[in-house]
Amino acid sequence: MWRCLVTSTIQSGLNNTASLLQRVAAEMAPQIVSVAERMLACLRDGGKIALCGNGGSASQAQHLAGELVGRFRRERPAYAALALNTDTAILTAIGNDYGYEEVFRRQVEGLLKPGDMLIALSTSGNAENIIQAVVEAKQRGVVTVGLTGQGGGRLAETAGLCLCVPHTQTSTVQEAHLAIGHLLCELVEAGMAED
Repeated sequence: MWRCLVTSTIQSGLNNTASLLQRVAAEMAPQIVSVAERMLACLRDGGKIALCGNGGSASQAQHLAGELVGRFRRERPAYAALALNTDTAILTAIGNDYGYEEVFRRQVEGLLKPGDMLIALSTSGNAENIIQAVVEAKQRGVVTVGLTGQGGGRLAETAGLCLCVPHTQTSTVQEAHLAIGHLLCELVEAGMAED
């Protein structure tokens, strides 16, 4: 009985993700290219790419920053990228002194300049600390990109560009965000290799 349930769960879960990724490929390729072009422009002009998210999206922000600074598939120089959710002293100090809604906005204020880029991940698109960071970034002339789920929430209305994965389940949206993030890394490496 349990084995039948396990097999069914595995097949259903993987088929659901596969279907979503096919849909992302069919519907979102031009938007993904637009984000990759903005990333390339930022890096070519000497800017940096900051990423932020909460929970699973925080780990994805950190993962993608690591791919950009380290490498994805090609041996090449490091790119200027950082995840704003990785410094526990900064996060806890800002959270304690100003409130959790400020943990990313304060870092955007202190670390980013015009021409830099902020990629903000929120599956709902409604995380207040993400929205505050994007608002601050836009006021500072920072290019803003959101990665969110179906509908996009407030992030879709706030970010300059928003990749809204057409799904509502958090874990499945995060799987698509990781696939999109890896594609962006691959496209950026290919573009930078042409310089």
